[in-house]
Amino acid sequence: MAYSDRELLARIIECEAGGEGDNGMKAVATVVLNRTYASEGEYFRVSEGGNIRNIIFQKGQFDCATENLLNKYNPQNIYNMNPTDIHYYVADWALSGNKLGEVGECLWYLNPFRPNCSNTFPSNGSGTFKTRLRKTLLL
Repeated sequence: MAYSDRELLARIIECEAGGEGDNGMKAVATVVLNRTYASEGEYFRVSEGGNIRNIIFQKGQFDCATENLLNKYNPQNIYNMNPTDIHYYVADWALSGNKLGEVGECLWYLNPFRPNCSNTFPSNGSGTFKTRLRKTLLL
């Protein structure tokens, strides 16, 4: 059975940022939808006019969207996720047209597990550092 856009978005949110608090989850959702509705460039071409599925499964973009990484099974993949109410809440929030203000129109995010972020991302240098998010939780 094919997943709906809502289900796919909830699963990628959980997989990519499930432990990153509300801001991290909303950042992922914002970036996915920014790519989906890009008005030019690679993501515009890939999304074919707003196809979330194409964006999520674009090769090499989201580790969670693949079952194999570096020739090994990736247990943390979109198919193994079990989204909860918070993941669906964030998916619905984003699908309703909301964006995390700090993220703006960003097309990438990075969770480097280090205190400082590079000034350029991805590695080809096509993006520039915008902001660092603080972890927050909805109560």
